[in-house]
Order: sequence, then C-alpha cells, then structure tokens
Amino acid sequence: MDGGKRADLAPICGVLAILASGVVSAAEAPTRAPAMQSVLDCRAIADGVQRLACFDKAVGEMAKAEQTGDLVTIDREQRRAVRRQAFGLTLPSLAMFDRGEKPDEANHIAVTLTQAVRTGAGKWVFTLDDGAVWRQIDDGELEPPPRPGQKAVIRRAMLGSYMMHIEGSAIRVHRDN
Repeated sequence: MDGGKRADLAPICGVLAILASGVVSAAEAPTRAPAMQSVLDCRAIADGVQRLACFDKAVGEMAKAEQTGDLVTIDREQRRAVRRQAFGLTLPSLAMFDRGEKPDEANHIAVTLTQAVRTGAGKWVFTLDDGAVWRQIDDGELEPPPRPGQKAVIRRAMLGSYMMHIEGSAIRVHRDN
C-alpha cells in the first residue's frame, strides 16, 4: 500500500482505535472531550483577567492533548471521509460522525467501480475507487453487465443490508473489507 493510501486510512484507524478501547459504546452517546470542555468552562468566568488565565491554561492543555493523541479534532469534510470509508462495515456506533448531517446523507454513497468480476457462482464482486470490496449476496441480474469507471449508488436497505444501484438495476450487496 502506498503512502497516500495509508494516510487516507489514518482517520478511520483512529476512530477504530477509539471504538475498540471502549471509550465510545453503542449504548451511550459520546460526551465532549475533557480538554475541550475545559476551554468552554472558561467562558463562565466573569472576571476578564481570570477568564484569560483560564483560557490560556485550558488551550495549553488542549494543545498538549492533541500532540499526544488524547484529543483528535476533525472538520466536517474529514468526518465525511471517515463515514464514507466505514460505510458498509459492521462497527460499533459511529453516530458522532453524523452530527450536523441530514439523515439521508448517512444512508447512501455514490461510488465509481474500478473492477467488476463475476465469480464462478455467478455473483458479482466489485472493487471501488476507494479500495472497498463489495460482493453480491442475492440472485439478481445486472443488465447491461457493470464495467470499470461506471458510477453506482450503494444505499442502506432493510435489516442491515445494502443495495447497489447501477444503471437502473439493483442487487443486494455486502461489504467484504
């Protein structure tokens, strides 16, 4: 894997590490990071000199937390990239990445096929432009056959399944990686 691909995976690896450590569980919503909360708490101090001292201390602690990896900040585009990379994977709750998004934005992705191969069992296996591999799990047919460079949309379906729509045809798929 080249350095560019490795860097693209860095945000999702960080999220997976947080999830695996148990910091965020599917049963509870994530809370604000203590380093961030300290900065926000300074706003409540009425005296300007004390408030500034509080901000200076809290921002210093926030910078240290970010340097050590105890605090990770991402913007909306980085968050969307993580959601896109994780789309279709079975993971604990990634609800923290849905904040501020319209409900439908988290339920589908538009993709480009880089490879479409039919297996001996007659099922399709697709490799996408981001390296994700999706496998057909139903007996549906795709006419015309898919080809590299073709656009598709993968949508969440019922009971945790996914539907891949290509030029008017749709098949049920599962993400392999």
